[in-house]
Amino acid sequence: MPNPLRLAIAQLNVLVGDLEGNVQRIVHALDRAASAGADLVLLPEMAVTGYPPEDLLLKPGFVANAQLALEDIARRLPAVTTVVGTVMRCQDLGDDLFNTAAVLSQGAIQAQYHKMHLPNYAVFDEARYFRAGRQPLVVTLGDTRLGLTVCEDIWYGSGPAEAESLAGAELILNLSASPYHMGKPAERERMLRTRATDNLAALAFANLVGGQDELVFDGSSLIIGADGEVIARGRQFAEDLLLADLNLSNVFRLRLRDPRRRQEPTVPVAHGCLPPSAAAEKGQLSPCPVTWLDRLPEVYEALVLGTRDYVHKSGFTDVVLGLSGGIDSTLVACIAADALGPEHVHGVYMPSRYSADLSRRLAEELAANLGLDYRAIAIDDAFAAYLETMAESFQGVPPDTTEENIQARIRGNIWMALSNKFRWLVLTTGNKSELAVGYCTLYGDMAGGYSVLKDVPKMLVYELSHYRNSLSPVIPEEAITRPPSAELRPDQRDDQSLPPYPILDPILQAYVENDRSIDDIVAQGFERSLVERVVRLVDGNEFKRRQSVPGVRVSRRAFGKDRRLPIVNRYRQG
Repeated sequence: MPNPLRLAIAQLNVLVGDLEGNVQRIVHALDRAASAGADLVLLPEMAVTGYPPEDLLLKPGFVANAQLALEDIARRLPAVTTVVGTVMRCQDLGDDLFNTAAVLSQGAIQAQYHKMHLPNYAVFDEARYFRAGRQPLVVTLGDTRLGLTVCEDIWYGSGPAEAESLAGAELILNLSASPYHMGKPAERERMLRTRATDNLAALAFANLVGGQDELVFDGSSLIIGADGEVIARGRQFAEDLLLADLNLSNVFRLRLRDPRRRQEPTVPVAHGCLPPSAAAEKGQLSPCPVTWLDRLPEVYEALVLGTRDYVHKSGFTDVVLGLSGGIDSTLVACIAADALGPEHVHGVYMPSRYSADLSRRLAEELAANLGLDYRAIAIDDAFAAYLETMAESFQGVPPDTTEENIQARIRGNIWMALSNKFRWLVLTTGNKSELAVGYCTLYGDMAGGYSVLKDVPKMLVYELSHYRNSLSPVIPEEAITRPPSAELRPDQRDDQSLPPYPILDPILQAYVENDRSIDDIVAQGFERSLVERVVRLVDGNEFKRRQSVPGVRVSRRAFGKDRRLPIVNRYRQG
């Protein structure tokens, strides 16, 4: 019986454009894998460049430097065969740019596979930058045949993995940069197990981990047997080095019982041979039992990782946010403290003449429970000065939302002043429900650098708050149970301006995330006049969303790259 293949998956958190830093991370991971006796190391899609590099790919110097970085990795390669994701320009293919899996061994690039299925939907724009690959690829490592795929390729049942398995591949490698949304890890695992059993081939899936602008990559790498059973899972939302000894003779036993193995490949498949690594003597591997997180802890960890990486990768150490005693700012403070450490979080309570004593008490209590820096800066004098300044211009016109927005913008100015003075990144605290209907103030509560709850509807805010308290009871109960209010006029409540959130959120999900028409939503049992009003609010506030700061994406369809509508348009039929 042949010796088992020791496979390592290096699940890395890389940074877009940090070619030198990414090379260091990759080489360090390869050294660790080689020390563990790995024969083969698999790294994620575009691990060299980071994902997505977007229009950096239009810069010839960036592409050329990525090639130099890949060659540097090959030169520094330990005695282990490596498959790593990068971008490559191929002169023999019309000088086109490809999303590439490069096979490295013995100090050189031995083979290249170019991604065949380029996603061009949701947050993906790969057809803007890349040419699609033209054929599958099988390479031989010792006695083992390996089929190469990149991310989207594996989602197609009749894609390159099928052709490669029919050409004899016993192990399908998939390099991915698969972004997170709620439930994605379990959904992806089901798909990958199906691919393994359909192709009667073991499958290794290496995914990026970390935050990149709006996107969060959850890791959750997998090694799956040809029978569809999971051999090993990578950690969620954290770097990991996954190791498994694969006895691929099991693949042959399965194939002998399957008549499809007598078929010929339906498309041409390139072949190549690789020198086997000088693997270290193999020891016993301890099992790594990882199970996927449940819904709420999964979303919470995504928000924490997205916030941490945006702050740190942008060069900041500290953040500042407004603490109002309301549930949104309360949850953002918890996420920020968990992401960065409470000593790096600065909460500012900014009372006006309309602020309740309860708000101050809840803000102080939360800050004390979390151990974060807390200060109070009253805005009433500034508000009075604004009113005096505008008195002549506003004479004879009754107060309205103008005066409310002035208060919000005073607070925004204070946050930005603290940010400028101390180099603290401002976290905004609005949620997806408010942003959807425009219940937010430009240059006021929308002012800042990052929006933690941008893709979190109000009812999910409450669920996550209860979850955070299940870990440690830091959120005062009254912050959860009190009626939500912006406190910009006497006795103000959100439900005076908006439908109750338990009604609003399902309508928004149907219209914003699922693109349902007004008639479809009414058919779900909602009152037509209410649905029409919500749709008008959503459509009429695209200009605000276009000016909003980036925030963590946790749904299938977030505002921003996922949903791109013209600001100026007349279509109003849902």
